[in-house]
Amino acid sequence: MDISIVVPLFNEEESLPELEAWIRRVMEAHHFSYEILFVDDGSRDGSWDVVVRLAQEQPTVRGIKFRRNYGKSAALNRGFAAVKGDVVITMDADLQDSPEEVPELYRMITEEGFDMVSGWKRKRYDPVLTKNLPSKFFNWTARQMTGIHLHDFNCGLKAYRQAVVKSIEVYGDMHRYIPVLAKWAGFKKIGEKVVQHQERKYGTTKFGIERFIRGPLDLLSVVFISKFGKRPMHFFGMWGAAIFVLGFLSAGYIGVSKLYRLSQKLPTILVTDNPYFYISLTCMIIGTMLFLSGFLAELVSRTATDRNNYLIEKEIGGG
Repeated sequence: MDISIVVPLFNEEESLPELEAWIRRVMEAHHFSYEILFVDDGSRDGSWDVVVRLAQEQPTVRGIKFRRNYGKSAALNRGFAAVKGDVVITMDADLQDSPEEVPELYRMITEEGFDMVSGWKRKRYDPVLTKNLPSKFFNWTARQMTGIHLHDFNCGLKAYRQAVVKSIEVYGDMHRYIPVLAKWAGFKKIGEKVVQHQERKYGTTKFGIERFIRGPLDLLSVVFISKFGKRPMHFFGMWGAAIFVLGFLSAGYIGVSKLYRLSQKLPTILVTDNPYFYISLTCMIIGTMLFLSGFLAELVSRTATDRNNYLIEKEIGGG
């Protein structure tokens, strides 16, 4: 199969028939063998009924429905596990991503040798203050922290070689930083393509104000995981040891100074009256806690097996 198109969705019943027909026109015009995998992230409207009808009418349509809303990352991760195509395309279900971009994205993967191509919505039809400006800031920050020079990390329209999606794990809200996960997995050739952005035709955006908090936290998480995910002790142990040694040396200096002044019969004060004693003690305690955190993180990283265990209510299509 040439192409698998993964479409995560949440309460998008109005747009699904139009999106499927649009994708079908493009795929048939270019003679691609393809599948469309709709992943219903616990929709509360009639989205799943639409997916079932489309799957009955079109053998190229498959569907997966979560029992409840887990988030876009969960939907993508489950979709990536189920795809069969050589090239995997992701797009949003709200008709703001154009299927007309798919043939060129496919060519960039198969002919130019990219492992992954990310869309760049250079001209956006989103509110400036609530979406455009925060997006520009987050993208600038992500470029500085990850070294991946993409203009739009969070664009839903992306193309991947199948090996990429089978090698990464998307959880939490890490869908914003899939390029970082791909680079971490060893896929270095990451490209970018300017894509057309459409105005939303039906409904309203499903992302609320909480994304302004989750975005920076997710970025810190993915940068930390990419560097220390397999060796957390290297991070916690290094800082723990450094802070403990600093506190221990400071405490030693205070003790030696006290003994020296006593030997010289100079005026002294109680060690416990010296504020630096408490600073030294605090450093040793914090250093010990960081060191122990490193051990616990090593244990957790080796025993976490159910991070992507999602409850599937229904699944349709695909033989």
